[in-house]
Amino acid sequence: MSKAFAEAFSEYISESDRCFGFVCDLSDGTFSIENSSGHFKSVFVEGINPIVQLQKDDAVHPADREMVSMFCGELLAPKGVSERDGSLSISFRLNTGEAKSPVYEWVIMNIIPRSDGNDNINSIIGCIHIMTAEELVNKDIVDSFTNDTHPKVYENRVRSILESGANTAFVQFDIEKFRFINTEYSEKTGNDILDHIRNGLDAICAEKQVHFRLAADIFVIVTAYNSRDEIDVLIGNINRLLSRYGSIEYKLVFGVYFADEGDKTASVRILMDRVALARESVKGSALKNVGYYAKNQENVLNLRRQIEERMYYALEHNEFEMYLQPKYSIEANKIVGAEALARWRHPEYGLISPADFIPVFEQNGFIIKLDEYIWEQACKAVRKWIDMGREPVTISINISRVHLDSGDFIGKLNALIKKYDIPQKYIETEITETVENPRTENAVRELKDNGYVLLMDDFGSGYSSLNTLKSTPFDVIKIDRAFFSEFMLSERGKKIIAHTIAMSKDIGLDMVAEGVETKEQASFLSQCGCDTVQGFLYSKPVPLAEFEKMAYGA
Repeated sequence: MSKAFAEAFSEYISESDRCFGFVCDLSDGTFSIENSSGHFKSVFVEGINPIVQLQKDDAVHPADREMVSMFCGELLAPKGVSERDGSLSISFRLNTGEAKSPVYEWVIMNIIPRSDGNDNINSIIGCIHIMTAEELVNKDIVDSFTNDTHPKVYENRVRSILESGANTAFVQFDIEKFRFINTEYSEKTGNDILDHIRNGLDAICAEKQVHFRLAADIFVIVTAYNSRDEIDVLIGNINRLLSRYGSIEYKLVFGVYFADEGDKTASVRILMDRVALARESVKGSALKNVGYYAKNQENVLNLRRQIEERMYYALEHNEFEMYLQPKYSIEANKIVGAEALARWRHPEYGLISPADFIPVFEQNGFIIKLDEYIWEQACKAVRKWIDMGREPVTISINISRVHLDSGDFIGKLNALIKKYDIPQKYIETEITETVENPRTENAVRELKDNGYVLLMDDFGSGYSSLNTLKSTPFDVIKIDRAFFSEFMLSERGKKIIAHTIAMSKDIGLDMVAEGVETKEQASFLSQCGCDTVQGFLYSKPVPLAEFEKMAYGA
């Protein structure tokens, strides 16, 4: 055991059965395990940085994963922490059981940054220990990263409001397009805005009102009320005081849930899910920024619970299938490629829409496992075609934002290419247009360095298309369906599409148009120089066997 670790965490060493310690050298990525009990053997795999392991797979409770991933990403980012920050800590639920049978226990991870003497952090010393009952219930444990109190303490305070007999309202809000702020300004600016909101809530909320940051840019207020007008006033004050930081303006999106008599004994998590549904119901609306929970939304909530309860079983029992949507050459009138998409064939409900399960998986981190499953199915298909003596068409696979930030996805993809012994050129990679932070940008560049063709998915759907084109080495642009469908309604819009295609070709980028549904659209795109299209005019996504009949006639 190193002297540095012993000095930093001497209070926990005597409780070695509840403690896991490590030291990470940030300059070269090496690390050492200082203290590890059998209690953590199922959590941390030997030879992999513990900070990296906490960002992936099933190590952390789904509700805590985004918060932990952000914290760990900040630790590993260049200049992410400073010795002036002092000791950092975060509490969360760690899975100390198996992936298939998780056992979640509350832990605290304490981190001490160490510098080289010039305020350059070159290492961190970390300790994770299982929390005691006293720590969970009686002590306010401060998370120095989020500046929020421990969720368990808040849960107790929320419960006390519910049980008091007072009318209780849950208000949840977030910042619309928060990723754009991180991209356009900086992650530091984004964090400063979150601090601005947290401090503002301290001033706006009364002492008896519970308020906290739930995750990322999501904040919650739980309050008693006499009239629902009071909640409108509260939201108005938050909007007026907290929707601007310096010269930066942003839109806050709210959800409201008014608890009823039966909620006194309901799980706080269920109540949080309801107010989250209310908030999400007005996401993207140009006219509304406040949504109210309605009983018919309970069906959506129940579906989400069923999805989370079955997702691991579904993966193990091959309920997920790879569908391929053909990419057509307009001029040659033939299939020239395909996009691999996930479909879920439930034995009772039939095909479940990706719109129902993909957002859930992105939120709880399961999207990583689904991504990798589809990648492998794509590689299998290419291998099959080669073995049958057919010239494979290229398959583009999707890489989620969550996967881009996981740090080890390229190694997994390379391993699949090697496992099935296929030429790399037959597997292309698609990512959405927004590259939000340096870690994501580095991951994209690493894909390029490893020889993969990069496709920018959904070009034109967000704020930063042109900026991303400038800074990221894409090979192909996929024009978003909404972009060209809307712009084709006017002559001015058509000119914008034509010039966008011409500009892309001028800088050496190929084009694919998504969502082509009419002959008029296909003809216009062809005239503008975009020959490759995909959409329902040509084919919807189809199972592998059906795609093979279309592509190879057998």
